[in-house]
Amino acid sequence: MIDFTNCRVIPGRAYNGANGSKIAVEYNGEAYMLKFPPSAEGRPTDLSYTNSCISEHIASSIFNMMGIRAQETMLGTYTVKGKEKLVCACKDFTAGGKRLLDFCSIKNTVLDSDSNGSGTELSNVMDTIDKQQYVSPTVLREHFWNMFIADALLGNFDRHNGNWGFLYDDIKGEAEIAPVFDCGSCLLPQADDKVMKKVLANKAELHARVFQFPTSAIKLNGRKINYYDFLSRAENEDAKEALKRIAPRINMGEIESFIDQVPGISDLQKEFYKAYVNARYDLMIRPSFLLATAKERD
Repeated sequence: MIDFTNCRVIPGRAYNGANGSKIAVEYNGEAYMLKFPPSAEGRPTDLSYTNSCISEHIASSIFNMMGIRAQETMLGTYTVKGKEKLVCACKDFTAGGKRLLDFCSIKNTVLDSDSNGSGTELSNVMDTIDKQQYVSPTVLREHFWNMFIADALLGNFDRHNGNWGFLYDDIKGEAEIAPVFDCGSCLLPQADDKVMKKVLANKAELHARVFQFPTSAIKLNGRKINYYDFLSRAENEDAKEALKRIAPRINMGEIESFIDQVPGISDLQKEFYKAYVNARYDLMIRPSFLLATAKERD
């Protein structure tokens, strides 16, 4: 892994977000945001820090494998006060003068919306997508649902309105959909070795983490969406079309090979991540895809 400790810190760049510290550094002539893992203090886990940096790197890479443009990431280390910490280096996609406008900010510009920018009720999110004037509503709706299916595969419990959005070029006056970012809530980042061993040894424990939780941050009728229930009912046409687009792009062999090569993580972690993604694919994504395409196959 790369040691970023001696990289030049770029002044004047700061990043918001609640999960962990972040600094900007220059590496090989390019700007990267280093994400540090948040403390696990006060959480029911044996971890000193959560595995969110590992989740960030693996999940972002899997998004890219599925053809959904996501941030480029690397795992590395950074020493603070003599303590070496695992960090995720995220290539700064705002380099070149583009501004990141999150969906929460865009939602606030829709004056006749029934909710504020942070509201994640599905109907309100769809209404904002249709009414915003930054990019094609059709393209944005497709992107949202592609992202939803990938988040379902990876168990993302925190895809709220503040961690996806647009890049805006002030000189050209043009906007584009930003690469997917902030994926640290995928892949059960708070699972310690005890949890991983329990999940790998007990099929019921694994199934609970597919059928019951984690849920999406998006709400339906005021309740957070259960990914399995929502997709298996095959009632939402946008979701079904996204399954048809994304499910065929999921190559579990490629994903497993990638996880096997991730540096700085234990064999137990690799086995756990592979088992977790495989279970969510086999028990949720693939059956839902087959249901969504049943008429076409008939």
